[in-house]
Amino acid sequence: MGTKVEIVPYDASWPLEFEKIRQDIHILLPGKFLDIQHIGSTAVVGLSAKPCIDVDIILGDLTDMDFCRAALEHAGYAPRGSRDGDGVWAFLRRDVLPHQRLYVCPPDSLTHTRRVLFRDRLRENSDLALQYQGLKLQLAQKFEYDGDAYTRAKTDFINTINDAAVRDL
Repeated sequence: MGTKVEIVPYDASWPLEFEKIRQDIHILLPGKFLDIQHIGSTAVVGLSAKPCIDVDIILGDLTDMDFCRAALEHAGYAPRGSRDGDGVWAFLRRDVLPHQRLYVCPPDSLTHTRRVLFRDRLRENSDLALQYQGLKLQLAQKFEYDGDAYTRAKTDFINTINDAAVRDL
Protein backbone atom coordinates (compact mmCIF):
# COMPACT_ATOMS: atom_id res chain seq x y z
CA MET A 1 0.00 0.00 0.00
CA GLY A 2 1.27 3.49 -0.86
CA THR A 3 1.60 6.53 1.37
CA LYS A 4 -1.69 8.14 2.35
CA VAL A 5 -2.61 11.30 0.43
CA GLU A 6 -3.33 13.69 3.29
CA ILE A 7 -4.68 17.20 2.79
CA VAL A 8 -4.50 19.44 5.87
CA PRO A 9 -5.72 23.00 6.54
CA TYR A 10 -3.34 25.82 5.71
CA ASP A 11 -0.58 26.28 8.30
CA ALA A 12 0.80 29.80 8.79
CA SER A 13 4.21 28.29 9.60
CA TRP A 14 4.70 27.03 6.02
CA PRO A 15 6.30 30.26 4.73
CA LEU A 16 8.69 30.20 7.71
CA GLU A 17 9.57 26.58 6.96
CA PHE A 18 10.31 27.59 3.38
CA GLU A 19 12.65 30.34 4.61
CA LYS A 20 14.56 27.79 6.71
CA ILE A 21 14.90 25.55 3.67
CA ARG A 22 16.06 28.51 1.59
CA GLN A 23 18.76 29.29 4.15
CA ASP A 24 19.89 25.66 4.14
CA ILE A 25 20.10 25.67 0.34
CA HIS A 26 22.29 28.79 0.45
CA ILE A 27 24.71 26.83 2.64
CA LEU A 28 24.48 23.53 0.71
CA LEU A 29 24.68 24.97 -2.80
CA PRO A 30 26.64 28.23 -2.59
CA GLY A 31 26.77 30.08 -5.90
CA LYS A 32 25.09 27.24 -7.79
CA PHE A 33 21.60 28.67 -8.30
CA LEU A 34 19.86 31.69 -9.79
CA ASP A 35 16.76 31.52 -7.64
CA ILE A 36 14.89 29.52 -5.00
CA GLN A 37 11.09 29.56 -5.17
CA HIS A 38 8.40 28.27 -2.81
CA ILE A 39 5.96 26.48 -5.10
CA GLY A 40 2.96 24.22 -4.67
CA SER A 41 -0.07 24.62 -2.46
CA THR A 42 1.87 25.42 0.73
CA ALA A 43 2.98 28.60 -1.06
CA VAL A 44 -0.61 29.86 -1.33
CA VAL A 45 -1.90 31.53 1.84
CA GLY A 46 -5.11 29.92 3.07
CA LEU A 47 -4.97 26.88 0.76
CA SER A 48 -5.24 23.40 2.25
CA ALA A 49 -2.36 21.19 1.15
CA LYS A 50 -0.34 18.08 1.72
CA PRO A 51 2.05 18.92 4.58
CA CYS A 52 5.09 19.09 2.31
CA ILE A 53 7.03 22.21 1.37
CA ASP A 54 7.79 22.17 -2.36
CA VAL A 55 10.79 24.18 -3.51
CA ASP A 56 12.23 24.84 -6.96
CA ILE A 57 15.96 25.51 -7.12
CA ILE A 58 16.85 27.07 -10.46
CA LEU A 59 20.44 26.41 -11.43
CA GLY A 60 22.65 29.09 -12.89
CA ASP A 61 24.49 26.54 -15.00
CA LEU A 62 23.41 23.03 -15.99
CA THR A 63 26.96 21.79 -15.38
CA ASP A 64 26.29 22.24 -11.63
CA MET A 65 23.55 19.59 -11.62
CA ASP A 66 25.81 16.72 -10.51
CA PHE A 67 27.29 18.79 -7.66
CA CYS A 68 23.82 19.80 -6.47
CA ARG A 69 22.42 16.28 -6.66
CA ALA A 70 25.34 14.91 -4.61
CA ALA A 71 25.15 17.72 -2.04
CA LEU A 72 21.42 17.22 -1.49
CA GLU A 73 21.79 13.46 -1.11
CA HIS A 74 24.63 13.98 1.37
CA ALA A 75 22.36 16.34 3.34
CA GLY A 76 19.71 13.62 3.71
CA TYR A 77 17.43 14.27 0.74
CA ALA A 78 16.35 11.03 -0.94
CA PRO A 79 16.70 11.19 -4.72
CA ARG A 80 13.38 10.72 -6.53
CA GLY A 81 14.74 10.95 -10.07
CA SER A 82 13.84 12.97 -13.12
CA ARG A 83 10.43 11.56 -13.99
CA ASP A 84 9.31 13.84 -16.78
CA GLY A 85 12.40 13.84 -18.97
CA ASP A 86 12.67 17.60 -18.60
CA GLY A 87 15.92 17.69 -16.63
CA VAL A 88 14.23 18.53 -13.31
CA TRP A 89 15.50 16.30 -10.49
CA ALA A 90 13.39 15.70 -7.37
CA PHE A 91 14.57 15.08 -3.80
CA LEU A 92 12.49 14.32 -0.72
CA ARG A 93 12.90 14.46 3.05
CA ARG A 94 10.23 12.65 5.03
CA ASP A 95 12.19 12.62 8.30
CA VAL A 96 11.10 16.20 9.07
CA LEU A 97 7.70 17.83 9.41
CA PRO A 98 6.48 19.26 7.24
CA HIS A 99 8.14 17.07 4.64
CA GLN A 100 10.38 18.77 2.09
CA ARG A 101 10.43 18.16 -1.66
CA LEU A 102 13.14 19.97 -3.58
CA TYR A 103 13.30 20.18 -7.35
CA VAL A 104 16.60 21.09 -8.98
CA CYS A 105 15.69 22.79 -12.25
CA PRO A 106 17.87 23.56 -15.26
CA PRO A 107 18.08 27.21 -16.31
CA ASP A 108 15.01 28.25 -18.36
CA SER A 109 12.99 25.25 -17.10
CA LEU A 110 9.49 25.17 -18.58
CA THR A 111 8.37 23.00 -15.65
CA HIS A 112 9.48 25.68 -13.19
CA THR A 113 7.86 28.45 -15.24
CA ARG A 114 4.53 26.59 -15.29
CA ARG A 115 4.68 25.93 -11.54
CA VAL A 116 5.23 29.62 -10.80
CA LEU A 117 2.41 30.64 -13.17
CA PHE A 118 0.01 28.27 -11.45
CA ARG A 119 1.07 29.33 -7.94
CA ASP A 120 0.71 32.99 -8.82
CA ARG A 121 -2.74 32.49 -10.35
CA LEU A 122 -3.93 30.80 -7.16
CA ARG A 123 -2.43 33.59 -5.07
CA GLU A 124 -4.21 36.22 -7.17
CA ASN A 125 -7.62 34.54 -7.37
CA SER A 126 -9.16 33.18 -4.17
CA ASP A 127 -12.13 31.67 -6.05
CA LEU A 128 -9.75 29.69 -8.22
CA ALA A 129 -7.80 28.61 -5.13
CA LEU A 130 -11.03 27.38 -3.51
CA GLN A 131 -11.92 25.41 -6.65
CA TYR A 132 -8.51 23.80 -6.60
CA GLN A 133 -8.80 23.04 -2.90
CA GLY A 134 -12.16 21.34 -3.47
CA LEU A 135 -10.71 19.25 -6.27
CA LYS A 136 -7.74 18.22 -4.13
CA LEU A 137 -9.99 17.16 -1.25
CA GLN A 138 -12.15 15.06 -3.60
CA LEU A 139 -9.13 13.44 -5.22
CA ALA A 140 -7.48 12.73 -1.87
CA GLN A 141 -10.54 10.66 -0.94
CA LYS A 142 -10.74 8.96 -4.32
CA PHE A 143 -7.01 8.12 -4.48
CA GLU A 144 -6.37 7.81 -0.74
CA TYR A 145 -3.24 5.66 -1.12
CA ASP A 146 -2.21 6.44 -4.69
CA GLY A 147 -0.25 9.69 -4.82
CA ASP A 148 0.63 9.24 -8.48
CA ALA A 149 -3.04 8.91 -9.51
CA TYR A 150 -3.91 11.88 -7.27
CA THR A 151 -1.30 14.01 -9.01
CA ARG A 152 -2.33 12.87 -12.52
CA ALA A 153 -5.98 13.64 -11.77
CA LYS A 154 -5.11 17.29 -11.03
CA THR A 155 -3.32 17.75 -14.34
CA ASP A 156 -6.24 18.95 -16.47
CA PHE A 157 -7.19 21.64 -13.93
CA ILE A 158 -3.59 22.84 -13.65
CA ASN A 159 -3.07 22.85 -17.43
CA THR A 160 -6.28 24.83 -17.99
CA ILE A 161 -5.16 27.50 -15.52
CA ASN A 162 -1.64 27.62 -16.96
CA ASP A 163 -2.87 27.82 -20.54
CA ALA A 164 -5.08 30.79 -19.59
CA ALA A 165 -2.15 32.42 -17.77
CA VAL A 166 0.08 32.07 -20.84
CA ARG A 167 -2.60 33.63 -23.05
CA ASP A 168 -2.83 36.57 -20.62
CA LEU A 169 0.92 37.28 -20.73
